[in-house]
Amino acid sequence: MDLALYDPEVGYYARATQRSGRAGDFFTSVDVGPLFGELLEVQLAEMSEILKKATAENAKNAEQCFLSASSANSAVAFDLVEAGAGNGRLSADILRAARRRDRAFYDALRLHFVESSAAARGAQRSTLADVADRLVSSSTDIPDSFEGVLIANELLDALPVHQVVMRDEGLKEIYVVARLFNGRDGREAESLALGTIEGPPSTPELQEYLDRLHVELEPGWRVEINLRAVDWIRDAARRLRRGFIIVIDYGHEARELYSATHSSGTLTTYASHRSMGPEPSIGVPVWLRNPGEQDLTTHVDFTSVRAAAEADGMTTIALLDQTYFLLGLLPGLTNPQSAIRNPQYKTLMLPGGLGSTHKVMILGKGVGAPALSGCSFKVRVT
Repeated sequence: MDLALYDPEVGYYARATQRSGRAGDFFTSVDVGPLFGELLEVQLAEMSEILKKATAENAKNAEQCFLSASSANSAVAFDLVEAGAGNGRLSADILRAARRRDRAFYDALRLHFVESSAAARGAQRSTLADVADRLVSSSTDIPDSFEGVLIANELLDALPVHQVVMRDEGLKEIYVVARLFNGRDGREAESLALGTIEGPPSTPELQEYLDRLHVELEPGWRVEINLRAVDWIRDAARRLRRGFIIVIDYGHEARELYSATHSSGTLTTYASHRSMGPEPSIGVPVWLRNPGEQDLTTHVDFTSVRAAAEADGMTTIALLDQTYFLLGLLPGLTNPQSAIRNPQYKTLMLPGGLGSTHKVMILGKGVGAPALSGCSFKVRVT
């Protein structure tokens, strides 16, 4: 999965500046139009104010606050880190919205892109265009230290996973194997075929992961375990000095993800806006048939992501459907009624579509447990 998606030469994401949209293989909220970024900007601006107050309060407590009232209201740098930024379309929408609605917030923003694809990184300044003055850095890694907000929109679902299956004799891991076949009578060239085999787990962390969740798989159940997502959120939490992390993705709490409902796993491919589903009953898995030419994705285990973040100093503020998150932000727009009439709004809120399949997890560090606008409508997960 790592090779098929991220190898610099043959990886699905590495070879293109953009894979989503009408001409791509799948749709994201960003593809719907700029409204998604405009709504997110409302939440980020509020987070910036919360962070400024928390910083001032900490300074007062340490008897280091000597600023006058006028200087205390001056722009304070606010890091916006977008992980899995692609060519930068989401941040471009956010920045343009901030420039129109809240110039002081725009001036305070320091943009950092995190993106593994060199091709996508090369297109970022062109995508930002008139708001490229806010870009501070673009690399493959999260900044060593930052204060503000990190956004990961549909990132964790595309991190490489381990696939395991429970058998009567115990947990087995699924491995990919390659076999060379000679041509008929030696006159035809050799061909390479990919397949899968079962073997002992590659690391005890897989069983430990399930044990932490008190998950007991039934014989025949096939599931995915995303150790990389847990490592990623831990790393992000450690690098964040103070602020927020917003994770937007499709997934479930562990009790649902590792249940009979998903006993065939959630590993799915997307190509030309068609999902090929999880495992076939016979033959080579669909996700092996065109490596490097299709998206590979699995549902996120929000229970494990949340637990890992909290173990590294984060506080979980909310986990809710994208629909309810965006509804809470709507009143903050300059013209909410115009947004409601916008076809983009209906697509973002569509039941059974982006609105309910995508969840929003908000984590905070050093900011307490603020009542955010994005959580004001209703905190609900369907």
